[in-house]
Amino acid sequence: MQTSEFLVSAPGKVILHGEHSVVHGKVALAVSVNLRTHLRLQATSSGDVRINLPNIDTFLSWEITALQPLLAGCKEQDGLKEPDADLLKRLREFTGISDDSTDTRSMAVLAFLYMYLTVFAGSLASITVSVWSELPTGAGLGSSAAYNVCLSAALLSARGTISSPLTPQLESARWRKEELELINRWAFMGEKIIHGNPSGVDNAVGTWGGFLRYHAGNITPLSWVPILRILLTNTKVPRSTKVLVSGVKDKINKFPSIMNPVLESISAVSVTCEQTLTEMAAHGPSADYYNILEELIDINQHHLNVMGVGHSSLDTLCRVTLARGLHSKLTGAGGGGCGITLLRPETDTSMIQSTIEELKACGFDCWETSIGAPGVQQHSSAALSQDILKILNSY
Repeated sequence: MQTSEFLVSAPGKVILHGEHSVVHGKVALAVSVNLRTHLRLQATSSGDVRINLPNIDTFLSWEITALQPLLAGCKEQDGLKEPDADLLKRLREFTGISDDSTDTRSMAVLAFLYMYLTVFAGSLASITVSVWSELPTGAGLGSSAAYNVCLSAALLSARGTISSPLTPQLESARWRKEELELINRWAFMGEKIIHGNPSGVDNAVGTWGGFLRYHAGNITPLSWVPILRILLTNTKVPRSTKVLVSGVKDKINKFPSIMNPVLESISAVSVTCEQTLTEMAAHGPSADYYNILEELIDINQHHLNVMGVGHSSLDTLCRVTLARGLHSKLTGAGGGGCGITLLRPETDTSMIQSTIEELKACGFDCWETSIGAPGVQQHSSAALSQDILKILNSY
């Protein structure tokens, strides 16, 4: 390792429009949300590998000499298409993580060890990795993808596989396009370890940031799009993405002549939103554009209720915000989970605060943030808040 420390961060994601379109070959718009996962990687001389995950109260350490035998007989990554099943099996046995275990802690540890061993396969390095996230886990905000993107960027940089883009003149910097593509491929590998068969949208948003168009398996980053202010609300109502997706499929099979036009309309909303954002970037954020975005939010939320993925908690979010002239919709699989509320540039601060307070009184978590934030970045310590640095430096 040529550098003794790396500080990186990656954003979470929300689906702006097109929930459930992803699995039906229609157009969806995903966008980065400026709640970030932060990672600190330090080279040490301790002879072991350590990972600290304070969000889930986890601190683990392994001696390099104990990890080395796990690599015996490992295959080359072969274009990073699929995780090595034999290595994963040995890692599960080594850590005591059962085959049916899918809890956040176990999957985070498994993804870390897999990527560490395969990136540093030629010469295992003694490192300490600490990760702190502003993203709640299990809320459909891409927290695992942001984690995997940070791991990929830090490990690949520490190994020298990609550059360290930070210079003394910069507090934050991004990698070259080719390096970002490699970070994204490794992060997708981590997502496969955690989720099995992910779409690739979440890690792409964490890598590239901004707005991404997803259509029939193809992911295209959009350029020259505006950063928009939002409220992000977590209803804290648990839901099963698998069950919700299955329910939508059942409804489409039962009422194809009704539901297929709904999917086409949702796709059209995504396309119209993309056109509107492109025009906003070119001509400025006028009131007319915000009017269109608000109408699209309302239309899409009605679509999602028709598809059966609404929830009374999301109805409450829409009711509370609409009483103040704000427009909200769910993001992700639905059935609870999270929603977003668009904020206009002229929206009064006191009104935003009173909205947040009322939503919290409903039992929800709520943040004012933005969408369209930068993707994965390397930072100097000066770029991070003292609160984040204190957490990352506390191990």
